[in-house]
Amino acid sequence: MDKNAIFEKIKAALIEDFDLEESRIVLDARLYEDLELDSIDAVDLIVKLKSFLPRNIDPESFKKMRTLQNVVDGIYNLVQNSEVR
Repeated sequence: MDKNAIFEKIKAALIEDFDLEESRIVLDARLYEDLELDSIDAVDLIVKLKSFLPRNIDPESFKKMRTLQNVVDGIYNLVQNSEVR
């Protein structure tokens, strides 16, 4: 799965589950400031993303992610590391 596919899945989740406008969902959007997600929303997003991931996202790592680009990169690395094993 490439980074664009990951971004599209995240974008779909944010539109469907969080009622965000598509125009707000850009790679440099900050999760808490620009998209107005709170800690509960972040947990909900992690749960939603689990459905297409090879293994769980570490919640501590997710807390450090500040932008959608960080999330895409983190998931991409998780997917890549799982494929190598």
